[in-house]
Amino acid sequence: MTIKTIIHLIKESFSSEQRDFTKGSIKKAVFLLAIPMILEMSMESIFAIVDIFFVSKLGTSATTIVGLTESCLTIVYSIAFGVGIAATAMVARRIGEKDTEQASRSAAQAILLALGISLIISLIGIFFGSDLLRLMGAKPNEIAAGSTFIHILLIGNIVIMMIHLMNGIFRGAGNAAIAMRSLGLANICNIILCPICIHFWGLTGAAIATTTGRAIGVTYQLWNFYNAKGMLTILGNYFKPNLPILKSLSNQAITIVMQFIIASASWIAMTRILATISSEAVAGYTIAIRFIVFFILPAFGLSNAAATLVGQNLGAKEFARAEESVWKVAKYNAIFMGFVSIFFFVGAEYLIGFISKEEGVIKIGTLALRVISLGYIFYGVGMTMMNAFNGAEDSKTPTIINFFWFWIFQIPIAWLVTIKLNWGAIGVFTAIVVTETLVTITSIIIFKKGWWKQVKI
Repeated sequence: MTIKTIIHLIKESFSSEQRDFTKGSIKKAVFLLAIPMILEMSMESIFAIVDIFFVSKLGTSATTIVGLTESCLTIVYSIAFGVGIAATAMVARRIGEKDTEQASRSAAQAILLALGISLIISLIGIFFGSDLLRLMGAKPNEIAAGSTFIHILLIGNIVIMMIHLMNGIFRGAGNAAIAMRSLGLANICNIILCPICIHFWGLTGAAIATTTGRAIGVTYQLWNFYNAKGMLTILGNYFKPNLPILKSLSNQAITIVMQFIIASASWIAMTRILATISSEAVAGYTIAIRFIVFFILPAFGLSNAAATLVGQNLGAKEFARAEESVWKVAKYNAIFMGFVSIFFFVGAEYLIGFISKEEGVIKIGTLALRVISLGYIFYGVGMTMMNAFNGAEDSKTPTIINFFWFWIFQIPIAWLVTIKLNWGAIGVFTAIVVTETLVTITSIIIFKKGWWKQVKI
């Protein structure tokens, strides 16, 4: 592939055209989907780094509050990703079947479903925001300082929910470029607003900046929906509740949401275990996780290409092409994560030190980055397999895999080695690496059996 060809493909991948990936070169299809998807998730990861960079200037207590709040918000992200992936799978399947009207109706019903869920989460935020911080082990002074912060983020969860859901819809239609642009716009706004808002309102300002930035990104998405000229055109009457579509979406979304919540709850448990050690342990882990997310999310973006390609090709009855697409994406993701692993292992101390100057925080954060990065190649392959199952609407398989390895294995093991055997923070980090590796191995074995090809929606 020549430089000229690569430049042409990059330009093509940035266009707002919705594409049918059931024919042509698989390598080109992966490229056209992966570039904007990787950049999209990079935009999401920049959110995390920008916020923690400015918040860390307020001290260890503020960083700890962000870490504890983010642990609670992983549930919101799990729901957003879950409903978004369900929408991706359904829209992609309909596009593969060449039924663009049903693809558009499915997208509208997914938005309707997400709005209902968001309202419930907002009510929880209004009445129980501070209680969630207390449940996570926050100290009285941290609860007092972080109460408004967590309230704003939970009440404004609708922007988190909608930006990821609608990006999932665009990806299902083969238009990953708009998804990338919406998060890019949201990011620019957040970068501008974050230091300004923190200057005037402290920690609360960080929540205001992030929520406002995402809201602007959602506005851009809505504009594109109502001005679309491609395969997806959402009309007002498509939002009238359609029980068969809502039922199908709900069944799929519930399983995927559970899949993400199971994984997210294990991360919450890891934070809770670290909270029994010290605030510095939580702060160091929080900063490390932000850097981990910075590279995990682009890899997740690349793995999202597997979901779109599987969905469209199963809809077109191109089973062999669907499987070949997954293995190509897995290969590329493993290579990418291999380089990230080396980068983190070598540069961990510098990266953590860039955010915090406190010796205890740097020590824990550096240890977290180095240990967790040892399993990065497995993470890259594993998330590709998971998204392939979800793209085929076989969400039960990864949910069962996650439940066993994260809840039955990881949480008890992490607690045992960290608390009972006195390994300290390294016990949590080791449990994470071992668990993710076992998840990947299990996923590969089951994927090879091919049951996912038989799922019908």
